[in-house]
Amino acid sequence: MTPRLLSVPAVAAALDVDRRTVYRFIAAGELPVVDLRTGPARSRVRVPAASLNDFINSRAVAPPVRRR
Repeated sequence: MTPRLLSVPAVAAALDVDRRTVYRFIAAGELPVVDLRTGPARSRVRVPAASLNDFINSRAVAPPVRRR
């Protein structure tokens, strides 16, 4: 089964951030991508859905513990 690949605008929408923020995560190595370059033109990157889920889980914050 082939992993699902998401475009940068789709990832930005899922994270509720600007696409430039997604490119910053990619440049920082925090969000892995697949490059679908087909020639000398600009690269076409896609984010595997599993990588996006891992990225979200790695940034999840536990709710504060309530003390009695």
